[in-house]
Amino acid sequence: MTEPSARLAVDIGGTFTDIVLERGPGDFVSAKFLTTHGEPERAVIEGTRELVAKSGIDPARIGLVVHGTTLATNALIERKGARIALITTRGFRDSLEMAYEHRFEVSDLYMERPEPLVPRWLRLEVDERLAADGSVLRPFDEQSLRDLIPTLRAEGIEAVAISFLHSYVDGCHELAAAEILRREMPELRITLSHEICPEIREYERGSTACANAYVQPVMESYLRRLKTGIAGLGIPGEIMLMMSSGGLCSLDVACAQPIKLVESGPAGGAVLAADIAREMGIEKAIAFDMGGTTAKLVLIDDATPQQSRNLEVARAYRFLRGSGMPLRVPVIDLVEIGAGGGSLAHIDSLSCVAVGPESAGSEPGPAAYGLGGTRPAVTDADLILGKIDPEGFAGGKIALDLSLSAKALDAHVGGPAGMDTRTAAIAVVEVVDENMANAARVHATDNGAQLEGRTMIAFGGAAPMHAARIAQKLSIDRVIVPKGAGVGSAHGFLLAPVAYEAVRTRLFALDTLSMADVQALAGEMRTEAEAIVRLGVPEGEALRESIAVYMRYRGQGHEIMVTLDALPAPEALVATLTEAFEAEYRRHFGRVIPGMEIECLTWKLALSGPPARRAVPSAPPVAAAAPAPRKTQVLVDLLSMSDGEAGVYLRPDLAPGASLTGPAIITEFETNTMVPAGFTATLSAEGHIVIEAMAEASARRGEAA
Repeated sequence: MTEPSARLAVDIGGTFTDIVLERGPGDFVSAKFLTTHGEPERAVIEGTRELVAKSGIDPARIGLVVHGTTLATNALIERKGARIALITTRGFRDSLEMAYEHRFEVSDLYMERPEPLVPRWLRLEVDERLAADGSVLRPFDEQSLRDLIPTLRAEGIEAVAISFLHSYVDGCHELAAAEILRREMPELRITLSHEICPEIREYERGSTACANAYVQPVMESYLRRLKTGIAGLGIPGEIMLMMSSGGLCSLDVACAQPIKLVESGPAGGAVLAADIAREMGIEKAIAFDMGGTTAKLVLIDDATPQQSRNLEVARAYRFLRGSGMPLRVPVIDLVEIGAGGGSLAHIDSLSCVAVGPESAGSEPGPAAYGLGGTRPAVTDADLILGKIDPEGFAGGKIALDLSLSAKALDAHVGGPAGMDTRTAAIAVVEVVDENMANAARVHATDNGAQLEGRTMIAFGGAAPMHAARIAQKLSIDRVIVPKGAGVGSAHGFLLAPVAYEAVRTRLFALDTLSMADVQALAGEMRTEAEAIVRLGVPEGEALRESIAVYMRYRGQGHEIMVTLDALPAPEALVATLTEAFEAEYRRHFGRVIPGMEIECLTWKLALSGPPARRAVPSAPPVAAAAPAPRKTQVLVDLLSMSDGEAGVYLRPDLAPGASLTGPAIITEFETNTMVPAGFTATLSAEGHIVIEAMAEASARRGEAA
């Protein structure tokens, strides 16, 4: 009998590289390895070699490798990308720097705008211009482009972004310019704005094209090295990349459009959380992913993460829109803050305790690691408060030194603020938990959503230690810590379908819209999307299709997304779109505007292959007694600020149906779960830890009876 093909998932984070090996349905082996920042592929190759040896399978059985990485994001934040130039329409070189022409922080007299990726002397102009309807106002002057080539060579340009005015309507001038550059400079990598972002709004389109050009050489070099290294292990499987939208793409597509990978890790976590919500019948959830460097929150309704085409990275002011670099790419709509296990604590200029966004990362890591770090991280504070079993951390591979954590907290927080070690640790953890709770509140408000009554699904190395306390702050009574939570995003990679989104800006007044226009546009986008999706989905296998339209009232500057399950009948087209738009508009703003003309501006068509499904038990768990704790340790309850004895349990010791009462610590190789006083924790049939406030748990048992 032929053994089933195995699959490998790899998630590179700022602190840890998570690797999950699926030997067969429901049979996983996983581990965390410190990220090697200078050569990120080294941790992947060495970790995979170790995990494959541990699993005992033949590497030739691994038929698929799915990968997500923060490399593109880090290159943008740290400004460690390629040397690039922008070629644009004459007279528009400064659009990238003028941005939105507004002050994103009106009260800050010393406000600093983020520097563009391309300095002014490398923003180059050519003679050409299209009108908004695509007609040619000024023909493309080839010589004006050729005159720029000596400058590109002299400046050592590695990649070029070409962004002409109104190219989203017709990319003919950009294509002509690219053809000349490829002939004259074949080594040059070229990004065309109408291919990477065929949408209206010149600044966002140009910014996205420049960002893609900036990270492309870095990402392509890394991905090619990774491919060689994986093949060197005897693994024949194809490498697929996780995109920010929650779908997979081929390695070649990722090399050409790496900007679509910027939030690939968090997207994997959102896919996992959505699958758990579907599996457990949870209508409204919030996914909470906290790793070593950042924390992410995603709203999930009806087992579907909220989607967007707007993303802003490298913000100068963390919570202010407009202070960063805008990207127009398909992305799961999330909020991300610099709060992870490695986030460093300090006393700020106002003598207050502050945490992040600077992180200890994997080199040197938190002080407790004993690798040279002397500044306190969130992990050090968690250790002092008893939320971590120091003997079982990372499966015993990383020995934690409590005295180093105390020394770092005393030197950088407790001493300057006049607090003892315990109080300093409480202050650090409460600050970081409140930062995350506040980010969740703001994100929910921005999306017109309620948090109370949702179920929190927590994963990532640090999230299970903080989830229950954040849930208390948000009036959430139920937290689910999935099986394999410490490497949750990597598990999500294995559930993601091969997918692609095609998008076009075409302005139509709704009352004059014809089905012929819509079908022609949908056919064009479907052809583009299918050509890419079929790289990973065999011919003959059914594809799922969804359509969305970005609509607005005439005169408004921004749109809202309206989704359609399928194109309506021709005679119902206008009525269906009107009804859908008004329902969505009312959800956002509480009312509609009678008598106002409605416009359809941007159209999106998404194609995806079939998603993977995890093996789910068919029978509910039988109530089982919780085993005796392996030991006890002091755990500080952050609600009452009192100390209590907490039992320490190994997750593998808990059988489905087993229930225990907090305070307790449930430890496993990749994370620790903290169950505070007043909560119970039960292992579900699927292997998930379900943490509930005692009153809520009692009510659920009553309903079941």
